[in-house]
Amino acid sequence: MDLEDAGATTVRYLIRDRDSKYTTAFDTVLTDSGITTITTGIRMPRMNAIMERWIRTCRTELLDRTLIYNQRHLLHALREYEDFYNHHRPNRALHAAAPQRPLPPPITKPHALEYLDIRRQDRLGGILHQYHHAA
Repeated sequence: MDLEDAGATTVRYLIRDRDSKYTTAFDTVLTDSGITTITTGIRMPRMNAIMERWIRTCRTELLDRTLIYNQRHLLHALREYEDFYNHHRPNRALHAAAPQRPLPPPITKPHALEYLDIRRQDRLGGILHQYHHAA
């Protein structure tokens, strides 16, 4: 594949790890094509894995279930998913809290569980579901 085969879109950046298989000749070809190479952090072996996991989650929960019409629609869907992921999606590693939301307070009265009124709000046409307590 030639770099020009991308059509109307242009590649501006390439993010890669610091593997020795990427030689200076590789970087030179990219630089000559106007592409800036960005390398991942030093001594951060999990950096790639964390991003690959986020991309996989985004694909399975959003992109595999959505018919994208154009770039504007894609950017809107990704912004909605990013907000949903960071503020509403429960994360098992964070004890059902979202990454940018504090942990929910512990339930001190177990009998109150019978009277919980939980409401669901659909986002992106029902692809994503956000749950909250009714006021």
